Amino acid sequence: MTRKTAKRAAPGQRSGRELEALLKKVHACRVCEAHLPFGPRPVLRASVTAQLLIVGQAPGRRVHETGIPWNDPSGERLRDWLQLDRERFYDQRHIAIIPTAFCYPGTGAGGDLPPRPECAPLWHPQLLAHLPKLRLALLIGSYAQAYYLGDRRKSTLTDTVRAWREYLPYCIPLPHPSPRNQMWLKRNPWFAGEVIPYLRRTVHQVLEGR
Repeated sequence: MTRKTAKRAAPGQRSGRELEALLKKVHACRVCEAHLPFGPRPVLRASVTAQLLIVGQAPGRRVHETGIPWNDPSGERLRDWLQLDRERFYDQRHIAIIPTAFCYPGTGAGGDLPPRPECAPLWHPQLLAHLPKLRLALLIGSYAQAYYLGDRRKSTLTDTVRAWREYLPYCIPLPHPSPRNQMWLKRNPWFAGEVIPYLRRTVHQVLEGR
């Protein structure tokens, strides 16, 4: 193709190609390789047309093995919270899934290790710069809330989630939907009574462009 026949790409098209190139860099990232017992396998999804951003912590073992984000019991509960089936949940035209860290960190005595701290500051600002249509971010768990809310978060995850209205309209902080958090959900019935109905309604409004 010569200069005379080449057509100028629309801004969205340019951004789409730039995002694809950036995602290739992310998937090739080896910054934390020495700290990853199962090796690097970045797991994330993004598109320039995405309106909803889901930020969790880091992939678990099953997600690492399949390469599919939230492909585990935590994901089943999250989809129930959102009232989304797998087809809609994994439609990256509308939903970007960008965890705090992209690779499985391995396990310790208390379960999965924390997300690697190098990942979010290195990649998140670059990725968000290519997601111009985002209207809502779900901040799932303390690591996502720490990175995105900073000193605006409360002293505990429970207090941060309880203060969810303070972070509207762009962010909704959520507990992690892990089965390990079943007791937290039982101790905090206000979450199911107050937050979940608003969450479902708002997510569907965002995805439907309302």
